[in-house]
Amino acid sequence: MQRPSISPLVPLLVSLALVAGLFLGHGSNTPSQEGRGSFFLLRNSNANDKVQQVLDLIDRQYVDTVRKQALVEEVIQDMLQRLDPHSYYISAEELRAAQEPLDGSFDGIGVEFSIQNDTVVVIAPVEGGPSEALGILAGDRILRADGRNMAGVGITNQDVMDLLRGPSGSMVTVDLLRRGKASGFQVEIQRGKVPINSVAVSLLDEDGTGYIKLIRFARTTHDEFLTAAQQLLEQGMQRLVLDLRGNGGGYLNAAISLADEFLPEGSMIVYTQGRAHPKQEYRATDDGLLQEIPLAILIDEGSASASEIVAGAVQDNDRGLIVGRRSFGKGLVQEHMDLPDQSALRLTTARYYTPSGRSIQRPYGSGIEYGEDLQARMDHGEFLSADSMRVDSSQLFRTRAGRAVFGGGGIMPDLFVPADTAGNTNYLSDLFFSGTLNRFAFEVADAKRQRLIELGDPKEFKDRFVVDKALLNELQRMANEQGIHPGPGEMQRSSGVITERLKANIARNIWGAQGYYGVLLGSDSIYMMARERLAIES
Repeated sequence: MQRPSISPLVPLLVSLALVAGLFLGHGSNTPSQEGRGSFFLLRNSNANDKVQQVLDLIDRQYVDTVRKQALVEEVIQDMLQRLDPHSYYISAEELRAAQEPLDGSFDGIGVEFSIQNDTVVVIAPVEGGPSEALGILAGDRILRADGRNMAGVGITNQDVMDLLRGPSGSMVTVDLLRRGKASGFQVEIQRGKVPINSVAVSLLDEDGTGYIKLIRFARTTHDEFLTAAQQLLEQGMQRLVLDLRGNGGGYLNAAISLADEFLPEGSMIVYTQGRAHPKQEYRATDDGLLQEIPLAILIDEGSASASEIVAGAVQDNDRGLIVGRRSFGKGLVQEHMDLPDQSALRLTTARYYTPSGRSIQRPYGSGIEYGEDLQARMDHGEFLSADSMRVDSSQLFRTRAGRAVFGGGGIMPDLFVPADTAGNTNYLSDLFFSGTLNRFAFEVADAKRQRLIELGDPKEFKDRFVVDKALLNELQRMANEQGIHPGPGEMQRSSGVITERLKANIARNIWGAQGYYGVLLGSDSIYMMARERLAIES
């Protein structure tokens, strides 16, 4: 017999009832009129005001001082998390920080930095930011900000951001040291809006394949994407690979606008529906820039929400090829609700459905370890074998052309490409996560900066620069000094990955993302598979 469903609020209310019971017992043994009044008030109250009454009792009678605001926030957060994995409370401070990447800008001086040997080094000035306008260059060392020392003091990333960020229009005086100059120099920077880009990189491969990597869906995403796509078309792009791997999503409208560029007029993009929200459909208009170009979209287990909307729309309309591994499975619509103290709720009000009717959301609830899903997929072998993907055969749907696609959580790729684990070793992990490989790449780039720049562009670097055995030996020597040693056979097994990553990171320190991805894409199995399939079919 089916068990009756239990509201997710019941455990919370039971907990609060227990708290109330403790106070009631105290009141019944105390001749205080206030205690007896509280007893009758609680006994006769309903669920709507019980929480407030319990909090008031705690505030008035609890044995120790209580931070009431913190307690309220914990109760709200706990209540929302019992509803589903994606409804949550966000404090005013957290909300400001969370909005920056989606709003598309923040206030500061506009540099990408790294801390190398207790020194803050500019990796690149942000295009369109105040530092770029003043001529600050990659490789510049930031020694002081408004007289406060920033070198050799165990400085952290948060320290740097606290010193360099500030309200737009405010000033900060920065002391810099530039390689090749005998002494440092000082600049006064007026903080301003610094763009946070959604397009990490766009480039054109030699065979006419365009590549655009999106890292978020923000207010500026659609405009950034159109600019990148138009530039690639002008350079001769014949087909496009859109990389949404690791893209956790963002704004629904940004996903709809992006999908609209690929789909013919009237095509369904996505629809939403919930208990209190009638079905709402979103369809393509007639002005898409890329309706005809051969298309592949790359996804993996880190592609979520808005990324899944775009991939699902393209797949269900048979508009392009989905390549990679099954996506995350986040298909709940959160409505943002501001509260009077500048905090907010993000409350799930509906679900996303692909054009064929698939729910993107993976299962959650009692007995399901939602947060452990990715580890479970890995343990089950899903990242290595298409046959290991858990497909719910009862959730069969059809694309516009009649192809079978499955629901049950996430978007299943049309073309599965396993994770490449051939070069993985503990030594490789230690080099990455200790920061040793990145630090060494910076030192090589910094020492050879002018010679590398003279190569002309990232393509020339990719073709001509060689990470030789001597360079690998230097890296290994630095690692040894930090207590990082390869196990038997680990250096040999990982040498190919180390060589590639080292070269890519050297390129990033000179040319930014263009250099970095220009190197990595040459051995990116998912990208290469998509490019080859598009070339065959177009």
